[in-house]
Order: sequence, then C-alpha cells, then structure tokens
Amino acid sequence: MRMFGPLNVINVKALVTEIVSNDYRTADVFRKYGIDFCCGGKWPLQMVCENKGLDTHFIKTELERAMQVIHITPLLPFNTWALDFLADYIVNVHHAYISITLPGLKEHLDMFVQEHRKKYPNLVELNEHFNRLYGELLSHLKQEEELIFPYIRKLYRAYYNRESYAGLLVRTLRKPVEDLMHHGHDNIEKALHYMRLLTDNYTPPAQACISHKVAYLRLRELDNDLVQHVHLENNILFPKAIAIEKELTHKE
Repeated sequence: MRMFGPLNVINVKALVTEIVSNDYRTADVFRKYGIDFCCGGKWPLQMVCENKGLDTHFIKTELERAMQVIHITPLLPFNTWALDFLADYIVNVHHAYISITLPGLKEHLDMFVQEHRKKYPNLVELNEHFNRLYGELLSHLKQEEELIFPYIRKLYRAYYNRESYAGLLVRTLRKPVEDLMHHGHDNIEKALHYMRLLTDNYTPPAQACISHKVAYLRLRELDNDLVQHVHLENNILFPKAIAIEKELTHKE
C-alpha cells in the first residue's frame, strides 16, 4: 500500500499551459525536454509527449516530483545550533538551492527579457540587477565555502573542546566576515530592493503570459530564500563567531 506520494497528481490530458499555471516549478521540466509551456503550450501533455517521442509516464513522474512541497518550519531553533552545524545547514540548504536554481533562472530570464523587452521596457533594468545579483552570489558562495565557513568550523570546534591552540586560529576572521556583512550582503539586499520595485513585489501585469508569471514567481522564491539565508549569517552565525574571536583574543 502506498502511504506517501506527491500532493499533486498530473492529469496527462491537461494542457501544458494549465500545468505550469497551477505550479510554476513544472516549467523547468518542460524546458529540460524542449516543450513550449507559454504561447505554444496549449496542447495536452500526453499529445505533446507522443509527438516528441517522450515517455508520458516518465515526464508525468518528473512533473509530480517537481511539484512536491518540502516545508521547513520557521520554529527551528537556529539560534541554539552549534556553529559548525549551522554552517553545514546553510551550505547544504541555501547554497545548494542557489547553485541549482540560479543557472536555470538566469537562462529563463535572459530569454524572456529578450523576447518581451519592447512591450515591457522595465525588464531590461530588472535583468541588469539580476545579473549583478548573480555575479555577487557566485562570489559570495565561493568565499564562504572556501574561506569563511572552514575557519568558523575550526574555530568553533577548538573553542568548544577548549583546545589550547584555539587562540592561534584567531587571525583574520573579523575583517572578511565584516566585509561580507557590510559589502557582499549589502549588495545582495540592494539588488533585491530594486528587483522588488521594478516588479511591484513580483506581481506580473494583468495580461502577462505564462513565461512572465513563471519568471516573477521564481524571482520571488529566490528572494524569500535569500532573506532567510542572509538572516542566518548576519544575525546568528557571524556575530557568534566574532564573539568567540573576541573572547579568545582577550584571553591571550
């Protein structure tokens, strides 16, 4: 007996546009297999799959998997977590999300803006801010994963285990962390601010096509994730790491 499964089940006779309208995350699956989900997507899924020589059941399963909802409760006690565990959580949840989502979102936005820039001139500026955010995030993740987080893990474990060499680790964290908080995170927040303004908080125009709606919904999802991501770093992880540094420095 099947106890668990997707909350949403795809009807193979539903139009491709209807499927995307019901859940924008299915757009990535259609794009992966070269299926038009916007103006040319007004055909039943089964018919489209058969015409393209695709296994309808396989595509249906992929679509249902894309629609699964994984809820992370805001009641998680982030503030009580060990710093090495919190750093791992940020990498495996928020960094992984960015790494997986950003390339596809950039590709979708670039194509969408190119096709709709005459009708919606503000999209050009929106794409410019997104591309700046894109570059900032790639640099941000690299710096954290290669420099900041490994240091925090070592610092916290040495401090927690009362290792005699803990004070020797205190060298350069405060400046790169403060740079990340006051420069890197500021740039991310500025880009999000302008993107919200240009999209009316990611609200598509009344006559927007499916691609327009998908672009805005994906940008909103990215925005929501980044707000939580930056909060965990700026308000919990980095201040606690700097506090350990200061304590160890005063002991020397």
